[in-house]
Amino acid sequence: MQLVSNSFADGQKIPAHCAFGVPDQDRHVVWGHNRNPHLAWSGAPAGTRSLAVLCVDSDVPSKGGDANREGRTIARDLPRIDFFHWILIDLPPRIASIAEGEFSARVAERGKPGPAAPHGARQGLNDYTRYMAGNPEMSGDYFGYDGPCPPWNDLLAHRYVFTVYALDIERLPLEGRFFGDQVRAALQGHILAQASLTGVYTLNPAVSV
Repeated sequence: MQLVSNSFADGQKIPAHCAFGVPDQDRHVVWGHNRNPHLAWSGAPAGTRSLAVLCVDSDVPSKGGDANREGRTIARDLPRIDFFHWILIDLPPRIASIAEGEFSARVAERGKPGPAAPHGARQGLNDYTRYMAGNPEMSGDYFGYDGPCPPWNDLLAHRYVFTVYALDIERLPLEGRFFGDQVRAALQGHILAQASLTGVYTLNPAVSV
């Protein structure tokens, strides 16, 4: 399979209008347009019965105590963990592309509804659901796509990997609310092919991408 995007090239910077947070000179970060990027894929094998899309940032600091704190920085060599930004499953195999902004076109404080999604697909809860849980102004269920918003004092530019999976089942065996780690487990044994695309993003003006 092959995966491409009109929003950004593989290995290049994700545009600000596809981000949850964008740099601000006075406040470090403000809300972005949060538009999901365009994705287009080809080469799904015969026997594909559904498609799934995941977006994962594997560069999230494993310790968040210094995140977004004045006078502190997050070292490049700090151990990192996964953060799911988009979980889309049960997409019919006739679909070969997703338009920019089709699944998300704004920051929705307190989250977006789900799991029902366009084309009869379903969307899982991204990890902003967990991250915002302790914030009374932002807590809620964050279904679908919410873009990059790495700590503005992180010395490492984050990599966001978009992966499309061709599956041999029409519907993944998940019900109700589900997270990315549950989808990863459910995908096992059903992947016929996959393709990935990586975008890079930072809110730290001292870090170049």
